[in-house]
Amino acid sequence: MKPKGNITRCVGLLSLLIANLSISAQASVMLTVSKGFGMSLYASGLGDVKQMALGDKGTLFVGTGDTGHLMALVDENQDGRVDRRYVLDRHMKRPEALAFYQGDLYVAEDDKILKFLDIETRLKRPGRPKVVYSGLPPVEKGATRSMAFGPDGRLYLALGVPCNVCDARAPYGSILAIDPDTGNAEQVATGVRRVLGMDWSPDKQELWFGDNSREWMGDNLPADEINRLAKPGEHFGFPYMHGESTREPSFKLPSQMNIRKPEYELPAHVSPAGVHFYRGESFPVKFRQQLFVAEHGSTNRSSKVGYQVVVLSLDGNRVTERTTLVSFLDGEFPVARPYALVTAPDGALYISDDLKGNIYRLYYKGLEAE
Repeated sequence: MKPKGNITRCVGLLSLLIANLSISAQASVMLTVSKGFGMSLYASGLGDVKQMALGDKGTLFVGTGDTGHLMALVDENQDGRVDRRYVLDRHMKRPEALAFYQGDLYVAEDDKILKFLDIETRLKRPGRPKVVYSGLPPVEKGATRSMAFGPDGRLYLALGVPCNVCDARAPYGSILAIDPDTGNAEQVATGVRRVLGMDWSPDKQELWFGDNSREWMGDNLPADEINRLAKPGEHFGFPYMHGESTREPSFKLPSQMNIRKPEYELPAHVSPAGVHFYRGESFPVKFRQQLFVAEHGSTNRSSKVGYQVVVLSLDGNRVTERTTLVSFLDGEFPVARPYALVTAPDGALYISDDLKGNIYRLYYKGLEAE
């Protein structure tokens, strides 16, 4: 399905300075922004930024991948650009997954989950974190992680598989729900490949997440997935099935296995990362409480797809439309690779970019009727 909406090649072109985007000298690049929206640079020079989490006082916490940095960003004068940045730790092993809950910051690092207590009052000296869960499989290449707190107060952790397609040992390829106080864990979803973002629907409080399907089946197969967890224990198909109907030739589907099909199929290789229900009020009504997806972008396709932020309009649990709000693809040149999405306190949308090490701020200018 092609993205719909009022975004075109000639509408909303935003030229950013090379100094901000670290592109070759004497050149500019073009972002395509939907009518009525604007884009600004919130922070830069952050390394391979991955997941973000917003503190109660507006502090934006940022995790990275190979860089190994855990950071906190503060906009003191609320002008839409970071004034102070704090490095909470610069020697961590892929602190890409993090979550904020009741004043504390939780970070998945190597084989454990750490908690930084009362972090927004201790940005200069965060202190030694507490281990709240251990025994995770060590970080391996390709074994991505994402994390978020659910409405039940449990910490949900998605563990990607360290392969393109394989029958990986548990808990790889699953989503765990962890009680941070007791350490008790429940495997609530299995059969997932690479979940880079998740969120709960504001109305039904159900878990939605994106899943990156396998590579090397051609330009247009298999479809990437947007999934919904209807009940704990559901299996989402990997490695036996990709998308709604693409069978995996390397693994035979067990005859008694019930597979939960995707709620929505994205085009192959767009690589959904951040999955986020917009809860702000500054965007037009039609975007509120709708599902925003950061499409990280293709890596092994003959022509590039993804590299954009889209909104999936919902009617109940049915996706009725996929609309592009921001495209970071200038022809075949990726200006950025959007990774995570967070609603800012003022209703703007923060977008992390692990290609250039930036965080962008998408805001609504009010030029379009609701």
